[in-house]
Amino acid sequence: MAKRISLREFQQSLSERLLSARRGEGGQTLLGMESGAEDLPGGSRWLIDLADAGEVVPLPPLTPAPLTKSWFAGIANIRGMLYSVVDFSAWRGGAATPCNAQSRLLLVGARHGINSALLVRRSLGLRPQLQLRAAGTANPGAGDATPWLGRRFNDAQGIAWTQLRIPALLADPAYLDIAR
Repeated sequence: MAKRISLREFQQSLSERLLSARRGEGGQTLLGMESGAEDLPGGSRWLIDLADAGEVVPLPPLTPAPLTKSWFAGIANIRGMLYSVVDFSAWRGGAATPCNAQSRLLLVGARHGINSALLVRRSLGLRPQLQLRAAGTANPGAGDATPWLGRRFNDAQGIAWTQLRIPALLADPAYLDIAR
């Protein structure tokens, strides 16, 4: 059975790990998230560089946008700023992400001057890269078609993770073309 900790202890631990990651201590730390099914390009478990991750927020109400592709989930108002929301699973050709208490928005574009967010099934916390073993590329030979797919890793339990290249995703014409 997992050790139970208080919310205060969890927040303090998370704060310390984030500060440590920003200072570069203990190797690079990546943000883990889950989106889509294992048979989609890149699989279902994703790693994002903290510098590109932006912020993870609970799913707010989404305003639908007419005449957009089915994977465009809508517009979200986050503290007075409007963000375009892309269902990351549906965008890759999978089933739509369920909108429930575990669903999260990953605000990915702020650092790059784009108010864009990814709708994901859930956030899986921080993953130190030192605890991951490189397993090659996510989609060998398809680099031009999917430049946003980064390296593959396996964790200690043998679970496969794919690194998501946010700058390449934000520059992908397929990601930018939301019109039906």
